[in-house]
Amino acid sequence: MHTAITIDALKVLDAIDRKGSFAGAASELFRVPSAISYTVQKLEDDLDVAIFDRSGHRATLTPAGRYLLNEGRALLEATHALAHTTRQVAQGWETRLKIAFNTLLPAEALFPAIREFHALGVPVEIQLIEEVFAGAWDALQSRRADLVFGADHLSKPAGPFETRVLGEVPFVYVVAPGHPLAQVTRPLSEEDIAQFPAAVAADSSRGLPAGSAGIFRRQPTLTVSNIDQKIAIQRAGLAVGWLPEPRIRHHIDEGSLVSLPVVEIRQPVVLHLAKHADDVGKALMWFWQRLAQPGQFDLWLEPLAKPGRHLVNGPDKGSQ
Repeated sequence: MHTAITIDALKVLDAIDRKGSFAGAASELFRVPSAISYTVQKLEDDLDVAIFDRSGHRATLTPAGRYLLNEGRALLEATHALAHTTRQVAQGWETRLKIAFNTLLPAEALFPAIREFHALGVPVEIQLIEEVFAGAWDALQSRRADLVFGADHLSKPAGPFETRVLGEVPFVYVVAPGHPLAQVTRPLSEEDIAQFPAAVAADSSRGLPAGSAGIFRRQPTLTVSNIDQKIAIQRAGLAVGWLPEPRIRHHIDEGSLVSLPVVEIRQPVVLHLAKHADDVGKALMWFWQRLAQPGQFDLWLEPLAKPGRHLVNGPDKGSQ
C-alpha cells in the first residue's frame, strides 16, 4: 500500500520550518532547492491538502501543515530512537533490563547504581520488579526478570544460575508500643504469640512452591503484598511478627515499634545477586559487576560471619 507521508518528506518539512525557507532546508539537507520544492509539492498532491500557504512573500505552514509537522516530528524522533536502538542491540546492549528485588531490601538500595548507569548515556530501559520470598527466584526462572537483587538461599530452584553473596538480613520481632505483647517482660513463647494475628507478606511466586517463614500454624494472619505494608500494619498494632531489622531501625529508635525477645529466634536470611549463567548482555553485566561491589549495602545487609552460615532457617514456619 502506497503511503503518502514518508520519513524523507517529514525531514524536509522539519528542515524548512527550522531554517525558515526552502533554500535553507536545501542547504541543510545538501539538496538543490528544486528537489525540496518537488518533495513538498508531491506530498501536497498525494494528501490532497495544502501544506504551505504561498500567498505571501514567503511560504508559511497552513494549520494542516503545522499539524502534520508536529505529529511528524514525533515519528522522526521515533525513527531516530529505533536506529539508535538497532545499533545498540548490534553492539550487545539490551533494549530493556528487568531487575527483580527482594522486598526485604528497599528499592532505593538500587538507586545509586541506576543513577550511574543513566550517566553512561545508553538508552536501556530499566524496569524494577518487587518480589516476595520465592517470587524472586520465580521471576528469574520464568524470565520475568533478568537479574535478581536479593535472591534468598532457601527457595533457589534447580537450574543453570550464577549467584554472588550480597550479605544477610537479620530479623527482629516487633510490635506496636501499645500492643499487649509489649507489656510481657519475659521472652515470648509460641503460646504468647499465637493468640494475635501475624502480619504476612504473601509469597509472589507464580510457579515455584511458595516459601514460608516466621509464623505459627495455629496463628491467625493478616496478609499484605510487601514488607512496606507489613511494617505499616505492625506499626498500627493490627498484627505482629518478624521484620528485617535494617528496614525498621529508625522506627525502633523513634519508638513506633518495639523489639521483643522471643524463645524461638529467627535466623538471618542470606541474600544473593542471581542471573542465568548464560546471560551476558552488556547492561546485565554492568549491573552484575556494579552491585557485587562489597560494602555498598551496609545499611540493609550484614556480612556473613563465616562461609556456610545460616544455610538452614531453623524453626521458622509460615510466610515471610
